[in-house]
Amino acid sequence: MRTLPEPFASWFAARGWRPRPHQMAMLDAAEAGQSALLIAPTGGGKTLAGFLPSLIQLHAQRSEGLHTLYISPLKALAVDIARNLTAPAEEMGLDLRIETRTGDTPANRRARQRQNPPQILLTTPESLTLLLSLPDANEMFAGLQCVVIDEIHALAGTKRGDQLALCLSRLSALAPSMRRVGLSATVAHPRALAAWCAKDADPDSVRIVQESGGASPDLSVMLPAGRLPWGGHMGLSSMPEVYERLKEAGVTIVFVNTRAQSELCFQALWRLNEDNLPIALHHGSLTIEQRRKVEAAMAAGKLRAVVATASLDLGIDWGAVDQVIQVGAPKGVARLLQRVGRANHRMDEPSRAILVPANRFEVIECRAAIEAVAAHEVDGDPPRPGGLDVLAQHILAMACHAPFFPDDLFREVTGAAPYAALTRQDFEDTLRFVEDGGYALSGYERFRRLFRDYQGMVHVRGPQVARQLRMNLGTIVELPLLKVRMRGGPMLGEVEEWFISTLEPGDNFIFAGQVVKYERLDPTAVIVSRGGEGEPRVPAYGGSRMPLTTFLARRVREILSHPEQWRGLPASVREWLAMQRHRSEMPPQEGLLIEVFPRGSRWFMVAYCFEGRLAHQTLGMLVTKRMERLGMAPMGFLGTDYVLATWSAFEPTNPERLFEEDLLGEELEEWIAESSMLRRTFRNIATIAGLLEKNHPGQEKSGRQMTMSSDLIYDVLRKHEPDHILLRATRAEAAGGLTDVSRISTLLARASGQIRVRRLEAVSPLAVPALIEEGREWVSGSAEDALLAEATALVDEATEGEESFTGQLGLEAISGPLPQPSRREARPRRSRFARQRAG
Repeated sequence: MRTLPEPFASWFAARGWRPRPHQMAMLDAAEAGQSALLIAPTGGGKTLAGFLPSLIQLHAQRSEGLHTLYISPLKALAVDIARNLTAPAEEMGLDLRIETRTGDTPANRRARQRQNPPQILLTTPESLTLLLSLPDANEMFAGLQCVVIDEIHALAGTKRGDQLALCLSRLSALAPSMRRVGLSATVAHPRALAAWCAKDADPDSVRIVQESGGASPDLSVMLPAGRLPWGGHMGLSSMPEVYERLKEAGVTIVFVNTRAQSELCFQALWRLNEDNLPIALHHGSLTIEQRRKVEAAMAAGKLRAVVATASLDLGIDWGAVDQVIQVGAPKGVARLLQRVGRANHRMDEPSRAILVPANRFEVIECRAAIEAVAAHEVDGDPPRPGGLDVLAQHILAMACHAPFFPDDLFREVTGAAPYAALTRQDFEDTLRFVEDGGYALSGYERFRRLFRDYQGMVHVRGPQVARQLRMNLGTIVELPLLKVRMRGGPMLGEVEEWFISTLEPGDNFIFAGQVVKYERLDPTAVIVSRGGEGEPRVPAYGGSRMPLTTFLARRVREILSHPEQWRGLPASVREWLAMQRHRSEMPPQEGLLIEVFPRGSRWFMVAYCFEGRLAHQTLGMLVTKRMERLGMAPMGFLGTDYVLATWSAFEPTNPERLFEEDLLGEELEEWIAESSMLRRTFRNIATIAGLLEKNHPGQEKSGRQMTMSSDLIYDVLRKHEPDHILLRATRAEAAGGLTDVSRISTLLARASGQIRVRRLEAVSPLAVPALIEEGREWVSGSAEDALLAEATALVDEATEGEESFTGQLGLEAISGPLPQPSRREARPRRSRFARQRAG
């Protein structure tokens, strides 16, 4: 058996460690000059395995210049890895520099890194793209030997992953001997990910190293002391139990699924915090300074708990974390494993996590997730083809670096797995767009960014174009954000522009872990002050709700359709399911259950689709369009993770017709053509492709200005060049990702010939959560009592003839907390269907 060279062997021995088999396998791959994909449990030494070959080579060769590049999906993770890598390097006496390069790196350090690069540089996809766009990129990367891609599963299949894959192809052109190393704990499609990691997209060129050992996580479910809520998704009724668990443990990360939920849970825990435990808040809308302060306090052991969103999902090694508490169902097995792995962070000892479902459906989802983890099953979709908008940005970045011949760049681009199937026509059309905007826009000087010389070589038109590219690089396009500043004090973070537009001076909202009062909007920020009266609102963020994965949805259907699997569920959930079977029937595992019943002056239809909120929202649009065509007078719809509910003026007759497979034909085309979604998608694609600027020297565009600009260009292109490359990209993305058409197609195929329709006299137990949420959408500012009465009546209807569950319950016990609507929301409102149709 091979041994490590000195001083590495002594360093391992001093700690009583022995190299793990997968770490030695990574050394073997490096010696063979082979790229590798390492799949190993959290705490199994993945990071050290990825860097160990580079450290040994650097110790033996003592080379100058950039040797190893580390790519992280998170800035915080890059900083954390740099800290954890520097300590052993110093302990072994290795003479090398390890530095980070992100958007937060000071300008003087960035300049020094270009002139005198460190041997190991840790960065992000965006910063790598910027470095490759610089004229001296050849000199900086010529000696590069290895690229380590951490949490590779979180990048592959995303637009940031497309960006990184293109950058890897360019690095291979600059440094032909460069190896690629991918690291991940959760991989559902190893061979597809190996192809994504490979040069020329050849999975056989990548050695897959898989470590299946490690202690199984210790997962449990915790319910509130009182009655388990029927609906709602915030989980606030369990905060007293969560707080008790915080007191019992040393350090806890409380994970939630949305930024709004993080603010509410933090506030609830703070109100319970009679012991003055140091508890912090961490999410992506807080300022960098606040997040860094929380991360530093966590690493130094100064916190007992942090309430966090996906901003802390990946890889940060806080070995002192005793437990993870997941509030709300995890929505995916891979996501749960990532979060559980933040506790303990030692491969041979189990990580402890507590799942806190917010309602009865989520209890079943948590059970499904725990069973999947025990069975070592991981969900996730294989990487999808790359986006043409990302390709357009990359083409311009490469032109800013140096002139190129189209044939050369095409060969390089198709060496990246997401673009391996790219046609030459799509490449040429994208290149033409970057050159002058395309046929319809070529008359405008502002869209002319490239030109070709007499040899056919492509050049950038000038330094101004390169400056603009570097100011607008990136594939993350959020809704317009406004900075929030305390009056006379510090910046707190950012909220979306639309949320501020619903406020009036004096309105309260919860942000950055405190209640603030909206004062005014000045040219640079939203000005707030502390405190205020009345029930505060909570900012919500578009697109922040995590979708239920297909894999987990299938397991939930399996549990529901097999009563023998109800053993082990809480008594209240078993009673709930038993009442459903008595009053209606259970949703089948493969078919589709549809319930139709009257309530008040409306007819409700509830379809138990289990395809996730995003797919149900699109399906709701299509179904109500067909209902309108059939004369059923739809008034609105609602999609939860589990069901699609519609309400209409007339009884839905033969509802099977509403779920036929041809629904994805004419109705889909009509809806996409009419919907404002295409315009929003075009705006995002045009921004990534460089047609719209997020930033301009001395200017800051508002979301409204950008929307008006994109709408004008969108209309011009539709009229004069309907086959423009950006319109093609827009239609592909709208029909593919944003609308979840593939999941709807799967549902309709599954339901074909197996649709069960139950006509009921009143709401069924499983339909109660959806109707409670529908009621909350219609409520006005003074209607809390009416909502409580409505929710109580719904539950009493569903349990008529059974034991009454609502006698002593308040609103939170039935449906979760009620957000306080703004004054604008309290005005008479159109139906949800009318509002969504209007965009």
